[in-house]
Amino acid sequence: MTKMLASVNSVDEALLALAAEVDIIDLKQPERGALGALDTALVEEIVGVIDRRRPVSATIGDLPMQPQLIADGVADMAATGVDYVKIGFFPGGDTFATIEKLSAFAKQGAALIAVLFADQQPEHALLPALKTGRFAGVMLDTADKSKGSLTQLMTKTEIEHFVTQAKSLGLLCGLAGSLRQRDVAELLLVQPDYLGFRGALCVGHERTARLSREAIARLRQAFY
Repeated sequence: MTKMLASVNSVDEALLALAAEVDIIDLKQPERGALGALDTALVEEIVGVIDRRRPVSATIGDLPMQPQLIADGVADMAATGVDYVKIGFFPGGDTFATIEKLSAFAKQGAALIAVLFADQQPEHALLPALKTGRFAGVMLDTADKSKGSLTQLMTKTEIEHFVTQAKSLGLLCGLAGSLRQRDVAELLLVQPDYLGFRGALCVGHERTARLSREAIARLRQAFY
């Protein structure tokens, strides 16, 4: 069954998502970019408050593909106790060397999620490399929110191909990128492991606004 991920940026928002029974609580700061990171002290506080009642993921920020820089970010975020660490795979830099560098964390038990971006021509060839590097999963998102949602940037066939390839490799597969309630029914048909939301859960559908309890409840119902 496809699960629902909600991105939050504070203790209060995390507790709101928990009360709404979302499946995965994702920690990031939208004001800092597509995958803007929260301060590690705040992440650690939220992890403690959630207390294993839901899986928690967190991003390391919009960082260039420099192996040591990414590795340092992963080390810092993994130390907070989150269940999943999300890494944005932006164009440029040494992508495959970064995957190899991060495999050491995966071997030590860290659950790493690679985030690829539909508006930046994601390389499907990365998926086998992620499997080799022992990543736990992969997510398809959008970097520039002004360019449209995932379902506007990719066809259903393209999205389905991505999900099928990821799952055939045994990778968890998530979809996100300015998704709205109207996208849920169609995306459930391609059977990703989870769908991720931020803007659709906020007041006025503005991703930097506060979460809305009512919006979360409405979207949660779309999964049933």
